[in-house]
Amino acid sequence: MKNQKLEVKAALQVLKPAHEVFEAIVDPAKMSNYFISESSGPMEAGKTVTWKFPEFDERFPVRVGRIEQGKYVSYFWDHGDQELLVEITLTPKGDNATLVTITEKEMENDEAGLNWLRGNTEGWANFLACLKAYLEYGINLRKGAFDFMKPEV
Repeated sequence: MKNQKLEVKAALQVLKPAHEVFEAIVDPAKMSNYFISESSGPMEAGKTVTWKFPEFDERFPVRVGRIEQGKYVSYFWDHGDQELLVEITLTPKGDNATLVTITEKEMENDEAGLNWLRGNTEGWANFLACLKAYLEYGINLRKGAFDFMKPEV
């Protein structure tokens, strides 16, 4: 059997219209309520922004790929010596619901790739739950959730 590439895929329905979900993904002021702690700017096609997460001191460059208003966002970010593609697709479900599907690609089907697949599948499931909690209930599930990952001082 051929060594197939690994790809993360996660999806969740959010009870908000696609344009609201889209804005929560591209607007750093909204993203800071459920995902990042800060960003150097909004996600715009062809731009590179820098994200900081609450549990890490480092900043992470994100190269924005293609954006389709209210429908699709893609970007690239580094994983070691590789640049991985993240795609977020928004599919309206009636007037007040959106299916959010995230894929991240791709890694080799080996031990390192399987560890990445496990960790990033968990991470994207967490992202989706946090996005849903923020948009539907105004709750920041991420706040304090990953403090255990901060280095001990």
